[in-house]
Amino acid sequence: MRVISIIRIIAMVIATSMVSGLALAGEGYGKQKVVYHINYDNPKTQAGAMRNVQNHINAVGAENLELKVVVHGNGLALLLEPDSLEHLPKFKHANATEEMTAKIDGLKEQGVSFAVCQNTINGRKVDVTNDLYNVEAEDIVPSGVAEVARLQAMGYAYIKP
Repeated sequence: MRVISIIRIIAMVIATSMVSGLALAGEGYGKQKVVYHINYDNPKTQAGAMRNVQNHINAVGAENLELKVVVHGNGLALLLEPDSLEHLPKFKHANATEEMTAKIDGLKEQGVSFAVCQNTINGRKVDVTNDLYNVEAEDIVPSGVAEVARLQAMGYAYIKP
């Protein structure tokens, strides 16, 4: 009788360990620092990148994630207001549609920050206030490429969707 009780206890411990292991599988990512690099203007690819960011948050949890999106070059199209295309001939796309701006706002509400390249702003004569969606002075970095490198040096994982 005593042997059966010990076997039952061992079986319960093993079963509990397995269930606990499964429960922790989704929580096993831990804290993460990540930079997403956007330097292309394709609207579908940019929409996919924003889905990747949201999926990343869903998997890891906003509380466990320090996530930055760096845009430069053609990547500024992500934040470019559609009406601005008329006077900005160096851009082919302006992807800050209602749908995209809703995604951006949702990501910002979850703690995602967007870093915008000053070199691109200057080189393409972009008016931050009138041409870009929801970009503040603190969002602007001197160089998008240098910002990506700086973040990597600080331990951020690099993702280019």
